[in-house]
Amino acid sequence: MPTSNSPWRNPWVLGWLGLVIMVIIANGIMVMLSVSTNPGLVTDEYYSAGRTLEQTILSRRAKNAEQTLVINVPETLHAQVPATFRLVGVDLAGVPIKADTVTFQAYRPADKSADFREPMHQEGAGRFVTDASFPLKGIWDVVVTIRRGEEEYHVGRRVNVTGR
Repeated sequence: MPTSNSPWRNPWVLGWLGLVIMVIIANGIMVMLSVSTNPGLVTDEYYSAGRTLEQTILSRRAKNAEQTLVINVPETLHAQVPATFRLVGVDLAGVPIKADTVTFQAYRPADKSADFREPMHQEGAGRFVTDASFPLKGIWDVVVTIRRGEEEYHVGRRVNVTGR
C-alpha cells in the first residue's frame, strides 16, 4: 500500500500554518482598531510644551507652595449624574484666596473627545463651586485652574467615575 508523503497531510505543518494565519489575522484586527479609534493622547503643541516642560513644572511647584488649594470631591461619582465640586484655597497667612477666574477641567486619559470644562463660581471667601456631570464612566483627571491677573495656579486630582 502506497502512503502519501505530502507535507499538507502532516498535522505539524497544518498546526504551524494555522498559527501563522491566526497571528496575521490578529495583527490585521489590531491595525484596523488602532487606525479607526484614535485615543487622542497627543497634544496639539507637543514640541513647544516638551521644550519648556521642566521649567513649567518648577514654576508651578513654586507658585503652588505659596498657598493651600484643596478640591473637595464627592465620595461616589456616577456617569451622567451631576456632582458638586468645591475648591477651598488659602494663602500662607491663612487669608482666603481671591481669583479673577476659576475653571474646573476634566480630562479622560483614554479619550480626548470626552474632555470638558466648567466655570467655578465663588461660594464664599476662598471657596468656589461647580456642578459637573461626567459623560462616561472610568478614570478621569480633574484639574482646577485659578487665574489672578497674570498668575495661574493649578491643583489636580484623579477620580473614578462608576456606572449608574
